[in-house]
Amino acid sequence: MSKFYKIITYGCQMNIHDSEKIAGMLALRGYAETQDEALCDVIVFNTCCIRENAEDHAFGNIGALKQLKKRKPSLIIAVGGCMTQQQGEAEILREKFPFVDIVFGTHNLEAFGILLDRKLSTGKKVVEIKDSAGKIIEGVKPFRTSYPNAWVNIMQGCNNFCTYCIVPYVRGRERSRALINIFAEVNVLVKSGYKEITLLGQNVNSYGKDLGDGTDFATLIRKLSEITGDYRLRFMTNHPKDLTEELVKAVAENEHCCHQIHLPLQSGSDRILKLMNRHYTSEDYLEKVALIRKYMPDCAISTDLMIGFPTETEEDFLDTLRVCEKVGFSSAFTFVYSRRRGTPADKMEEQIPEDVKKDRIMRLVDFTNGQTRDFSVDYAGKVVTVLCEDFDKKKGLYMGRDEYGRMGYFSSERNVIGEFIDVKVTSVNGISLFGEIA
Repeated sequence: MSKFYKIITYGCQMNIHDSEKIAGMLALRGYAETQDEALCDVIVFNTCCIRENAEDHAFGNIGALKQLKKRKPSLIIAVGGCMTQQQGEAEILREKFPFVDIVFGTHNLEAFGILLDRKLSTGKKVVEIKDSAGKIIEGVKPFRTSYPNAWVNIMQGCNNFCTYCIVPYVRGRERSRALINIFAEVNVLVKSGYKEITLLGQNVNSYGKDLGDGTDFATLIRKLSEITGDYRLRFMTNHPKDLTEELVKAVAENEHCCHQIHLPLQSGSDRILKLMNRHYTSEDYLEKVALIRKYMPDCAISTDLMIGFPTETEEDFLDTLRVCEKVGFSSAFTFVYSRRRGTPADKMEEQIPEDVKKDRIMRLVDFTNGQTRDFSVDYAGKVVTVLCEDFDKKKGLYMGRDEYGRMGYFSSERNVIGEFIDVKVTSVNGISLFGEIA
């Protein structure tokens, strides 16, 4: 008799890849994926706590399963991830949602299969949150569903302790995987036909600092250049303070590395950056941008921007706009500061009123969208190479990104998913390109 599961994932690519690992453990136990919750034998919530709305969304969706659990008592509901790793959160889950069967954290995600086995054999609720992260566990085979793209964790945790961020508290300190293990995984993926590999870490360019053998992220990029094949290599997320000239040179010299770097700015105000504990100034950031463009003049630079951090003034906000204007970002992810219990910023007394934050985010989005449109306009009439990732049923067009991260749409008489396709851009619309096969 068939057994089915569904995984509901919140947050970033890191969580998406974690969900692939959970899916791998379920597949190993004979479960198949379905989106129909009524058919499910196991439903897993892989949660995020970076922003309050993600946490609220997760709570709402967990609560919505109460009636299904009543109708189908054999259904196993599991909740894990960053949200459950927060201090006291497992107790809240037990009180608010007594029908949840398994609660686990980020530090024991690789043991989910064992926790599931325990629940099935004993019938008892399983709540297991490890207080600290141990060594990275190798050998957990993910069930990948993102062909032709593949995500590869190169490290876990973070040492930066930005004052607004909960990640170091729920993901632990930085732990780097052995270079040989990363190389082997990427090599297998390329040989298996994956066309775009993205290296993941909370701060990828601090990779290797804990290994103690002189290995760093530039070393890894140079080593991966030895893998031959027709594929692209991306990585995220970077921290400006750790972006070195040696790393930029390594990226520029690796023919597989995309000339697109995501470099979070967060704020253009030096005062706010100091309060955020970001360890760089706006001038430092601009010097990093100049370094990138020295070795890769065509490089597209994207960023993260946050408004409404405690004590932010109008002048601080305008400083952010000034830096954006100087850089000319290809795209930007914009956020309103969200208080996170347990972080230093949550204790700062001068929180910004909601109406002020709303006004600033609207102005920031308008400004950055203008930069994004300007970046796209330059594509008109050009031929670009896109990696076809999927077929958009609503548009009736194939879709894929170019090296610089722009999504292109085009028609094809045959299935070209997983292929590099030359597309002549006939029109642009914001961040999207439309064209025809060249």
